[in-house]
Parts: sequence; C-alpha cells; structure tokens
Amino acid sequence: MGFIVYILFSERTKRYYSGQTQNLENKLNEHNRGETPSLKSGIPWTLVWSHSCASRSEAMQLENKIKKRGAGRFLDDIGHPVSRGA
Repeated sequence: MGFIVYILFSERTKRYYSGQTQNLENKLNEHNRGETPSLKSGIPWTLVWSHSCASRSEAMQLENKIKKRGAGRFLDDIGHPVSRGA
C-alpha cells in the first residue's frame, strides 16, 4: 500500500497543515473530529493538495520538504491555486 502526502487548510485559523498517511480519508476525519489536540482550533480542515508516494521514505522526504518550505510557499512554488491566509 502506498503513502499519501497531504496539505490541509483551515479557513478558521488561516493556517496550513501537512502530513503523510496510508489512509487519507480516515486521517482527514480524525483531524476534523478533534483527535489531534494541536489541530482542534482549525476545525474544519479542508484538503487542498495531495500526492501519492510509492514508499514511506519517499512520503517522509516530501513531507519534510513541504514543512521546511512552508505549505503556503510550497503550493505557490508548484502553482497550486488555494485560499490565502490573512
């Protein structure tokens, strides 16, 4: 089974969150149910970008690249149109 790197956006907090998982639908539901304490203030989270990777190491490398650059700047770099925070 492959891994998915994803970026979420919260309209409420105007923040992005990036992560990686094997089950994107389940992970998004977990975040929106408040099961990740640090993300509760951003509910509801909306998926704005995702990318499938062949291995966990590939997913971790991409996730680290996104976190180092910042999700908003990463999305700008790839030309992805998304809502911008205030």
